[in-house]
Amino acid sequence: MSRFSLKGRTALVTGGARGCGLSFAEGLAEAGADVAVFDIIDQTEGFHSIASNYGVKTAFYNSKESLEAGFAQFSADFDNKLDICVPCAGINRHLPFLEYTYEAHRELLDTNVMGLFFTAQLAAKQMIANGTKCGSIVLVASIASYMAIKDQNSSAYCGSKGAVKAMCPAIAKELVPYGIRVNSVSPGYVRTEMTAARSLMILEVLVCSWQVMLVHI
Repeated sequence: MSRFSLKGRTALVTGGARGCGLSFAEGLAEAGADVAVFDIIDQTEGFHSIASNYGVKTAFYNSKESLEAGFAQFSADFDNKLDICVPCAGINRHLPFLEYTYEAHRELLDTNVMGLFFTAQLAAKQMIANGTKCGSIVLVASIASYMAIKDQNSSAYCGSKGAVKAMCPAIAKELVPYGIRVNSVSPGYVRTEMTAARSLMILEVLVCSWQVMLVHI
């Protein structure tokens, strides 16, 4: 694992208090990176255990005023260092397409698209200002950017994750001159606090779907 060591690197994860974001933060810490987490909810026990489990520096920010305020505090606490950024904050609303309101859609886009875009932008600016070598930004899209989610009303969510996937190569092209790599990942269905209420039902639907597919192979 020494080939994949991140010792001496500083990572920032948004939406890192729980769910996939927390798992990303823990994985980075396990590899040796110091980790800062941004989230609008309070710290969780899972986050508290990262520093003691892996012996790295950690910090938690839940500035509700603005991303800029959070980044300013983070920059001061970590001596302007930033090597890795994982914008993972996201929300979903189980609402039918015909019932979606402008306000609900706007809230989802503000988090899943605008929040992610400007997190990546602020991270890139900090990396450039600090002369970061081999910076990395990992945008979290979703398998929902490729297909509809069966048995779940997620038209707005699918659209927002499609936007994330589409912006990735364009951002990557612009940041090449600065030595910053930009990738996206598209996780499939993951059981988290956000999805737990529907996990069992969706799992049953998936199993039935797979059984039908296997019959026709």
